[in-house]
Amino acid sequence: MSARPNSAGVAVEGRSISVAYGAATVLEDVDLTIRTGEFAALVGPNGSGKSTLLRVLLGLARPDRGEVRLLGESPASLRDRWRVGYVPQRLQLAPDLPATVLEVVRAGRTALRGWWRWPKTSDRDAVDHALESVALTDQRHLRMGELSGGQQQRALIAKALAGEPELLMLDEPIAGVDAESQRLFRDSLVHLLEHHGTTVLLVSHELGAVADDLDRVIVLKRRVQFDGAPSELAARGVSLGIHADDLPLWLEGLA
Repeated sequence: MSARPNSAGVAVEGRSISVAYGAATVLEDVDLTIRTGEFAALVGPNGSGKSTLLRVLLGLARPDRGEVRLLGESPASLRDRWRVGYVPQRLQLAPDLPATVLEVVRAGRTALRGWWRWPKTSDRDAVDHALESVALTDQRHLRMGELSGGQQQRALIAKALAGEPELLMLDEPIAGVDAESQRLFRDSLVHLLEHHGTTVLLVSHELGAVADDLDRVIVLKRRVQFDGAPSELAARGVSLGIHADDLPLWLEGLA
């Protein structure tokens, strides 16, 4: 992948993050820094704490111990929430949901524009651009319930893109979707990185679609087990493709 401009700034920083649910420790003294303009992937087996860490970084959950800085501020102090886009794990949408794809994507623009302001040409252009980037322009007037699972997920990604976030966090956004949807997902992320300078943190088991585009891979298993360039993993014989068995062999080897 061609080099992207990368400032010396820090988009996300977590220090000594620990989380326990009862007697079970989920995260233990996790340190994590994502630099501005970086494309980083967070991977690990089921139950390794990936989603919990992402929610802590977003300010959606409080750690038992530790500190988080999101775009230079504590998550609770970040007033311009549009600066952060978030795509949660794949949602099960009701088949009779009346909202159209266009309406869902437009909602992603509201936080930036303000609900009380009438949409401008720039708002309409941003929505059109987001739809185009995930190849849903022709489906814009369909109800969400009429889309396939992969298309629904791409619509939710477009909703996040429409807000033109500085930082985009995605939690297993392509789990179980078809290969074509994964390719379109990859293309939309690369466009954000190369043309908008967006910082991306992707939580996923399925890195095959973006393996050649990543700057860093962070392996989490309660603690950070590895944090470095994909080439370092490749040198150890690790493949970042789709693994049927939840990546057990190399994850255990890194522990």
